[in-house]
Amino acid sequence: MDTAISVQAVTKRYGALVAVDDVTLDIPRGRTVALLGPNGAGKSTTVAMLMGLTEPDTGSVTVGDRPPRAAVAAGGIAAMLQDSGLMPGVTVAELIELGRRLYPAPLSTAEALELAGLTTLSRRRVDRLSGGQAQRVKFALVAVANPETMLLDEPTRALDVQGRREFWTAMRAYTASGRTVLFATHYLEEVEENADRVVVMARGRIVADGTPAELRTGAGSAIVRFRLPVDAARPVLPGTVTVDDGWVTVRTDDPDAAVRALASGPHRWQDLSVIPPSLDDSFLRLTTEEPR
Repeated sequence: MDTAISVQAVTKRYGALVAVDDVTLDIPRGRTVALLGPNGAGKSTTVAMLMGLTEPDTGSVTVGDRPPRAAVAAGGIAAMLQDSGLMPGVTVAELIELGRRLYPAPLSTAEALELAGLTTLSRRRVDRLSGGQAQRVKFALVAVANPETMLLDEPTRALDVQGRREFWTAMRAYTASGRTVLFATHYLEEVEENADRVVVMARGRIVADGTPAELRTGAGSAIVRFRLPVDAARPVLPGTVTVDDGWVTVRTDDPDAAVRALASGPHRWQDLSVIPPSLDDSFLRLTTEEPR
């Protein structure tokens, strides 16, 4: 099967609330996909349906070639949930070993510990771990299942900069072997650096689906900024031009045209920079814009 996750025309209601509204989503194998959206967008309900924790009212969900519950039982999909706890009073290695016995074709405990960067902490009790270390244990409990697909909710929360870098290095190695990662995060810089694809949900629907670069272009204007002598005339460039103490800011939908016009003109400019539309701006526009 080339498809890791298939969601077809799925709707899920809780009373009068439509949590997921006619969503269709196909994710091929071997991709790293970010699932973004504000609270109440439908992300958690979608993840719950992928894990077989709840059933859609209409439509269908498959993971690989199986229904979600069968995929979970077979170790084909595993999830790292943000609010999950850890069993107290046991060591890290003991907990991972307990987890691996739940799956038909798991990694060894040593492999999962190494993948999560926990080898040196294997004998430490889980209730004596830092927040970042506990987060890595949660990841190891997913990795030990050796799943084809991982669902990760805020996977780098409480990790320091080095821990985040090591985590995403491991994730890239994981997907390079043909596995799939679907992750939710509030760190949009992680999306920029690590996601092949971004799916944005709002009001129970998918409102955007594309690469990070494609979503950035939907944010609107880029910014071209440069310096002119204080007594220079305001340049005429495509876009909205403002001048403040010799600094010129141009907000434009066509930064290439603005730069070409500046370069071909008479202005003695310096310190030129071009700031593309940000993923943050695009995310805010997509998730706050009222549906038409």
